[in-house]
Amino acid sequence: MTPDHEVRFRACLDDVAAYKPGRPPARTDGRPTYKLSSNENPYPPLPGVLAAATEAAAQMNRYPDMGAVDLLEALSDRFGVPVSDLAVGTGSVALIYHLLQATVTEGDEVVYAWRSFEAYPIAVQLTGATSVQVPLTDEARHDFKAMEAAITERTKVVLVCSPNNPTGPVVRRDELLAFLDAVPSNVLVVLDEAYCEFVRVPDVAKGIEIYRDRPNLVVMRTFSKAYGLAGFRVGYAIGHPPVVSAIRKCALPFGVSHVAQAAAIASLKVEDELLERVDALVVERTRVVEELRAAGWDVPETETNFVWLTLGEDTLAFAEAVQAEGVSIRPFAGEGARITVGEREANDLFLDVARAWRK
Repeated sequence: MTPDHEVRFRACLDDVAAYKPGRPPARTDGRPTYKLSSNENPYPPLPGVLAAATEAAAQMNRYPDMGAVDLLEALSDRFGVPVSDLAVGTGSVALIYHLLQATVTEGDEVVYAWRSFEAYPIAVQLTGATSVQVPLTDEARHDFKAMEAAITERTKVVLVCSPNNPTGPVVRRDELLAFLDAVPSNVLVVLDEAYCEFVRVPDVAKGIEIYRDRPNLVVMRTFSKAYGLAGFRVGYAIGHPPVVSAIRKCALPFGVSHVAQAAAIASLKVEDELLERVDALVVERTRVVEELRAAGWDVPETETNFVWLTLGEDTLAFAEAVQAEGVSIRPFAGEGARITVGEREANDLFLDVARAWRK
């Protein structure tokens, strides 16, 4: 086959880096291993949720409800928002992909803090638009003044991750409101709240409260973290009807499976029990942060189910040291590592390495 006859792909794919999933633990000496690299909920599914999913699986020969009517109604009841303000997708990340498909193309710009969620630059590049990455502050927080200054006439979307993945801090209500006041009304602001159930500070920006008066704000949430449905991929968006309608138009037909819809609905019914587990993880998060700081680590504020360590050039070596104890974490070469708060036994193994490293 000559070069003239080779299959041609879009030029934007040349610079797209594949998403790197959390590395699974590896050990061959028979001792337990633990995965703290993907921010998964360590608890098994509740019996009622498992039963709902199992029952739904018996209908795997049928297509799922493409409109996810029952799930949308359950979300509407739970959060007090109209069904017309809701869209569902295969995780909040899929909804971000759909939203960018609907809003940006070549020549447009998308502004977001960096480092933030690893999928953002990939999602932007696939549309052909340009990423405008604004460095975090020294406290690993969004720098909203710098983000405001980065907005140009080519900016179509701003992505805000709160709490920020992988560093942990939240966006405060007053700083988001001030930023929204400064953003042009034709620029869409996406508030990614994948970890909102883990937040305990009182002055956090709450998307469901703020979006009602802000037509250019859309909120993304997921069942993957607090609700423990990472394997089923269910997320939802909350925004005004024009935004939600655009997301739905770009969504993959029949994307959210019947089993996933059933599990999500069941999870909302037992939400109190699930959030008790979140409370337990928050207590464990506090212990991990206190232990790290006592050992001399400078740990940013975290309102998530993970902690961030700035390691620079030592990042990969540190990750390998933790891996040697049977625990996988998520390194970002040259920058730092994100460590999920998991089972106490796993956390203790990680902390042992962290203490020894500081010495």
